[in-house]
Amino acid sequence: MYDVKILLSGPGLIGRKHAELIKQNEDCKLAAVVAPPSDRNAIFAMACGAPVFSSTEEALNTVTVDAAIISSPNAFHYDQAMACLSRQIPTLVEKPLSDRSEDAIRLVDAVEKTRTPMLVGHHRSYSPLTQIARDFLRSQQFGQMVALQGTAIFYKPDQYFRDGPWRAQPGGGPILINLIHEIGLMRDFAGEIVTVQALRSSHARRFIVEDTVSIGLEFENGALGTFMLSDAAVSWKSWEMTSGENPAYPHFPQSTCYHFAGSDGALDFPSMTAKTYRPGTEKSWWKPFEELTLDVTPCDPLKCQLEHFVDVIRGQANPQVSARDGYHNLRVVEAIKEAAQTGRQISLSTEPRPTQEH
Repeated sequence: MYDVKILLSGPGLIGRKHAELIKQNEDCKLAAVVAPPSDRNAIFAMACGAPVFSSTEEALNTVTVDAAIISSPNAFHYDQAMACLSRQIPTLVEKPLSDRSEDAIRLVDAVEKTRTPMLVGHHRSYSPLTQIARDFLRSQQFGQMVALQGTAIFYKPDQYFRDGPWRAQPGGGPILINLIHEIGLMRDFAGEIVTVQALRSSHARRFIVEDTVSIGLEFENGALGTFMLSDAAVSWKSWEMTSGENPAYPHFPQSTCYHFAGSDGALDFPSMTAKTYRPGTEKSWWKPFEELTLDVTPCDPLKCQLEHFVDVIRGQANPQVSARDGYHNLRVVEAIKEAAQTGRQISLSTEPRPTQEH
């Protein structure tokens, strides 16, 4: 029987998925919904058996909850998360942690001062695909990371922007909405990112925000990477279409969205095809590879993330993706945006602190 009462702010695409998973988890109950007044949101909350409120503060002043999930538009993350932290309510904040790194570091400070756990919704970290790949990339078979290539190329329909007009405005765009997932993955797989370069275009959609970005990355360990992002091009080279973890998307199981090249081996991801040289043989482009496919037992990463969040709420685990992790991911994203706007190479070697109060 449930004993964790959860507030959900933002019943959009991901928010409704959170609500579905809460309903399926016998340890959890959806206790309140925060959403702008509308018939659609009222019907949704009624179907969930939860009262609906127009603000986080109103909900927290009215209903007793054990935790909160913030999946509202990016611009609302800071204020809503801070309202939860001020009451020491464990919180899961969808990525990005905030739409500005200055606010994100304030949330990190509040987490550490109040000793209130905060999880950032980089749910791919909980995927069995990620965990198996991480182990291989740290193995002797792979060796030291040398280079990586990644892609997230897909076509978002017009209805996506009609349903959420904010997605075509500053604070939206595929860099903040989609690329930040990839930054979390690349930091996990290859280590800290220290330098970025980027080119951006809004030619395809003619929005204020970008629709296509080409990125170069340097990692702390000396590895180099490239990444191609677009939400306005027809392709299947994305996590969604190659991982098969979300049935809403077509699945191309033999395709990949990442290639990792190391000093002793290589891995295509998420097809999980690895190639190495036989131990004791000379490494050479004239020599044949040994090929293996890494075994993975599938699991919905959002489901795994909720189960982990319940453990965090109960004090049985520390956040796997902490507020500070979310802050570092956002810093990299902001550096990429700056590099694209200025044409300069941007270094992340020094960590700025907030210069003004929110």
